[in-house]
Amino acid sequence: MKKDRHGKQVWPVDRGRVEAAGKVLKRRGKTVGQPPGTLIHVGERQVEQPVITMIAYDDAGVEVRMLADLAECLPFREGKRVVWVNIDGLHDTTLIARAGELFGIESLTLEDILHTGQRAKVEDFDRYLYLVLQMLEFEGDGAAVAREQLSIILGEGLVVTFQEKPGDMFDAVRQRIATAGTKVRRLGADFLAYALVDAVVDHSLSMLEQIESAIDRLEEGLLEHYDRDAFESIYSLKRELIILRKSIWPLREAVGSLMRDDFRVVGDAVEPYFRDVYDHIILVIDTVEVFRDIVTGMQETYLAVVNNRMNEVMKFLTMIATIFMPLSFIAGLYGMNFHYMPELEWRWGYFAVLGVMGLIVLFMVRFYRSRKWF
Repeated sequence: MKKDRHGKQVWPVDRGRVEAAGKVLKRRGKTVGQPPGTLIHVGERQVEQPVITMIAYDDAGVEVRMLADLAECLPFREGKRVVWVNIDGLHDTTLIARAGELFGIESLTLEDILHTGQRAKVEDFDRYLYLVLQMLEFEGDGAAVAREQLSIILGEGLVVTFQEKPGDMFDAVRQRIATAGTKVRRLGADFLAYALVDAVVDHSLSMLEQIESAIDRLEEGLLEHYDRDAFESIYSLKRELIILRKSIWPLREAVGSLMRDDFRVVGDAVEPYFRDVYDHIILVIDTVEVFRDIVTGMQETYLAVVNNRMNEVMKFLTMIATIFMPLSFIAGLYGMNFHYMPELEWRWGYFAVLGVMGLIVLFMVRFYRSRKWF
């Protein structure tokens, strides 16, 4: 967190995100006019070369490998082992097409995998289930929420995940796989898919805890001072909450479908776990809505205080101008260069005029105070 001019911690402002505030959708110009199922990567290239990792496990043991070719994982699919293949990097359409051939993934699904920025959803293709969602993470100094698309293919004994870049929030899942006797080792691929979704949702909750701390600091700072830094922090925080809501809200419908509908690759034993993650999603959504209301209230309070301060300044300047109006009249009257004017020859005329001016000032100040204008 950065500090403002008063030394208070405030939510950092991402200038680039503010300048590009209208850019919510990915640029899809190169897909216009293409037939359905055309494999074109929509999004930024995040890595030089895609990285393929495989984890194959059962009750007996775990094997982790880096793969040079996707076909190397096929021998591990024999028996009752669960195979988790993860691909980091989506710009190589040849590799994605190869994954479609080996794992029987439809071209329309491959198209959605390559078109990053998808709305969270679940699609059933009988032999496999396609789940897409957005992973959220603070980038840089925590100024902005970065979104990364996660695509999950769930089949019989197989989970294939597609990520835009290396690095995720699944280290705890990998640790549970490496530990003997855990549920993820005893249950099937559907439980692994649940664990991945649950990790994404739990990470969103941890992000909301950081946002809550930022909101508390902003509220405390607003009680002491109102400046541009505070307003920019409120604006940036409100925008990040909108992005959180946009990413999490559709996931409610997707996980709800997993919980209610009967999918061949999702066993009855795993459905209660999806109900649990559904409850977590509802908690995230409710929390985001509450935070949005709080931040909106802070923004309105800030604007109201600024307007009140402006009114106070204008009232003060108006009183000063009103006080000087009769003084300017008197000074202007006696500043006229007429030869025959009364009082010009008085010995004490100058001091008399100054005295009258002073009495006028005192009278007007007492009048303003009696009306409680200051």
